[in-house]
Order: sequence, then C-alpha cells, then structure tokens
Amino acid sequence: MYRQPLLALILLVFGLASSPVIADGGSYSNSNSRLAPFQELIENEQYEQSIARLEEALRDDPDDADLLNLMAFSNRKLGKFDVALGFYQKALKIEPKHRGANEYLGELYLQLGQPEEAEKRLAVLDKACFFGCREYDELKQAIAEYRMKNPS
Repeated sequence: MYRQPLLALILLVFGLASSPVIADGGSYSNSNSRLAPFQELIENEQYEQSIARLEEALRDDPDDADLLNLMAFSNRKLGKFDVALGFYQKALKIEPKHRGANEYLGELYLQLGQPEEAEKRLAVLDKACFFGCREYDELKQAIAEYRMKNPS
C-alpha cells in the first residue's frame, strides 16, 4: 500500500533516483556499463544486431544473467517466443530473482495467453523488490491490462 512513497523517499535519501533504467532490470552504472552497447541497439529496435552482438558476448560469458535476459528480450521482440523463453529460463536458473528477466518473462507469458504464469513472476518480483520496484509495477500493470482485455 505504501510502497511507492516509501521507495521514493529511500531513493531520494540515498541519491539513487537519478539512475536511468535499462532493459536488464538494472540501471546504468560503472559496473554494468558493459551492457550499454546492447541496450543502445535494443532502444533503437535493432534486435537482429543486438542478438548478433549478444551471441558474441555470451561465447565469452555464457552464464551472465544480464546478457541472457537481453538476448531473451531481443528474441521476444522479434516474435521468437520459444527462443526467448529458453533464454529467460536460463537467466532465472542462474539468478532466480533477476528483476528484468522476471518482468519480461511475465510479459512473454501474457503474450502466450498464460496470465497465471505471469502472476507467478509477479509474486517473485514482489519478494525480490522489498521496497517495490519498476519491474513489479510494470508487470502488475501489464497483467491488469491483459485481464481487462481478456476477462475470464
């Protein structure tokens, strides 16, 4: 109930509110600036190019949950749902509470007409985002919109 105001206050106090959010479920920082080239391609909807670059990066680091999530995201945007599902599942096997992978896998489940599976991802995000997070809010909204368009 009080998630958003409390989170905003905490972010303000710790100066974290100014970090732009990226598709991996994180934010730009020195530690993940390595994702910036892939993110730029994704933001420009250059998913094929993103996949090619991510394939190279994953050869060097096949167990990087952030790279796997971006690979899944790019494939999902191209409509390659089975491929995306595999990459999301691999990312979550490595990092079960990965916020981006949980949100986007939930969105994939909605695209596949499986809102119950999306709700499971939302429950994981609810636990992973103790003070709330953008990924939880966005998946919750996507589920609500899905349910409005597809009443049971």
